[in-house]
Amino acid sequence: MLTVSHLTKSYDFQSIFEDISFSLNPGERAGLVGANGCGKTTLLRILAGLETADAGNVNRATDLRLGYLPQGFEPDPQATLGEIIGARAGDAAALESELSLVAESLAAHHADPALQARYDDLLLRIQAAETGRAAAILAGLGLAGVDPSLPARLLSGGQQTRLSLALVLLSDPQLLLLDEPTNHLDIAMLEWLEDWLNTCPCGALIVSHDRTFLDHTVTRILEMDMQTHSLREYAGNYSDYVEQRQAELDRKWSAYRDQQEEIKRMKADIARVKQQAVYTERQASSIRIGGGDFKIKGYKSYQQGIAKKVAKKAKSRERKLAHYLESDERVEKPASSWSLKLSFAQPAHHSHSVIHAEKLSVGYLPERPLLRDLSLDVLAGQRIAITGPNGAGKTTLLRTFAGQLPPLGGEVRLGASQKLGYLAQDQSGLDQARTAVETLEAYFLTHTEVRSFLAKFLFTGDEPLKPAGLLSYGQRTRLLLARLVAEGSTCLLLDEPINHLDIPSRTQFEQALGFFEGAVLAVVHDRYFIERFAQVVWWVEDGEIRLAGLSPLPSP
Repeated sequence: MLTVSHLTKSYDFQSIFEDISFSLNPGERAGLVGANGCGKTTLLRILAGLETADAGNVNRATDLRLGYLPQGFEPDPQATLGEIIGARAGDAAALESELSLVAESLAAHHADPALQARYDDLLLRIQAAETGRAAAILAGLGLAGVDPSLPARLLSGGQQTRLSLALVLLSDPQLLLLDEPTNHLDIAMLEWLEDWLNTCPCGALIVSHDRTFLDHTVTRILEMDMQTHSLREYAGNYSDYVEQRQAELDRKWSAYRDQQEEIKRMKADIARVKQQAVYTERQASSIRIGGGDFKIKGYKSYQQGIAKKVAKKAKSRERKLAHYLESDERVEKPASSWSLKLSFAQPAHHSHSVIHAEKLSVGYLPERPLLRDLSLDVLAGQRIAITGPNGAGKTTLLRTFAGQLPPLGGEVRLGASQKLGYLAQDQSGLDQARTAVETLEAYFLTHTEVRSFLAKFLFTGDEPLKPAGLLSYGQRTRLLLARLVAEGSTCLLLDEPINHLDIPSRTQFEQALGFFEGAVLAVVHDRYFIERFAQVVWWVEDGEIRLAGLSPLPSP
């Protein structure tokens, strides 16, 4: 279906990827992973024919129906939702009329491949229109309830993203190239898309930071490495990939430690031989020779000869060590930037209440609250995931707890000596010109204390000295988290904290969050994060909250 051979791409003399090759067979679904900036989107654009590579080839059938989902989508602002969907899905009667005209043209021009492709496309669209396939796709992506007469320019960003995905799926593709298809999808939509992909006979190459989504959909992982500009393949889903990567890392560390022991042994051996040479030379030098004592002269020469041989042996072993250190056999110290083992500290449950809500109603219009008559308790040290359909009121609830919105009814009470820390979706509140050290220095006595504290939030090297505006999304999120902890927050309110983070950044954020021992409420749709983080799940839907344990999540 698709074969990529020795593909290379660079921008402004900066290599993005080099000499990468892989293939994708019909019905096969592969996940494309790697840190932001490693070239995933560029590769998809090349495969879709929107960019050209510097070298290498992309081979696919000329009549292959390809569906490409970019990250950004800008529909015709003048067109309505119904017009956009209709243009792709079509009206069955109108399509059949057009099919008759194309059939007549085909009868006169049997060998015209363009006409044949148009005929096949119309057949598929008629089938989709007659079977209600379009309606099922729109319903699955939460667009069925949107007014078809609504102009596209009035759709929310999330609705536009889901419309873009719907249009791709409606094209009945044989090969899907999906760049972040899970953005703006709630759990119900994610599960619907997983089912759709698992029953579709098409092949798919999927870029996603949703690890559970990859677990449920792909059978192979392609990893792009920003450091080596290369691509490696791993069999299985994302969890299989994590195990294989961890096993590789463990083997590398084992080989590195063995090598360090061998180097230490060789150096000790060289030092011992050198000491032996020095000792032998001293012994020879201490011999006193009287006139005509040829026996002693011969013994001294013999001792000096031994000392030279021993010194020569030490030099030889030093050269051998130097050659070993410069050879291909040398094992480099494994990079520690990818830490795949997650271990959240599980704070003990305390009876002390952090937040108590009594008959609470939240929203923006008193006559139409989003959530009503809530009675909730957040306990000290508790970790709560807040999830549910988009628009159900999750962010509104968090903002009400944070004091940014007044309750529409009822009350919210904080426990004694409690301090809430709020992390918004837009990462607001950071001075882009100040470094991480400058952002936190007011909370510590010395520069060393600041650097030590930042290290707990995985800031290493020169990262603490970079202006916040030059930090990645993941680094900024960890800096905001560090500031909330430094301020003395006893309860963190996190609104989609990992929404724009790649997988390595999500892993780092999760590890940094493990340092905090207080209560945490996080609005999140990432099921991988929920399963490893939460002690309790609040499912928000239809104006109420249902509480559940970790497994399984409430059915939407």
